[in-house]
Amino acid sequence: MVTRLTGEKVVGIKQTAKALKNNLGSKLYVAKDADMRLLEPILKIAADKSLEIEEIDTMKELGVLCGIDVSAATALIIKE
Repeated sequence: MVTRLTGEKVVGIKQTAKALKNNLGSKLYVAKDADMRLLEPILKIAADKSLEIEEIDTMKELGVLCGIDVSAATALIIKE
């Protein structure tokens, strides 16, 4: 179980999509309770790039893992 996402990251659907399109990601975290219509494009890009995808139960939990005070639908760890 992950307690905190470490390393450089981007949080949120728009920032994650932008980073994925620029080939910056190494691992994608997705909240299971996020709106699937919003997640589908992100998941497709991640799958096309063969990124590891980890599902987190809730958006609130993903926000906590990211160290922010709000919920998050996605988070992307940036390549080092």
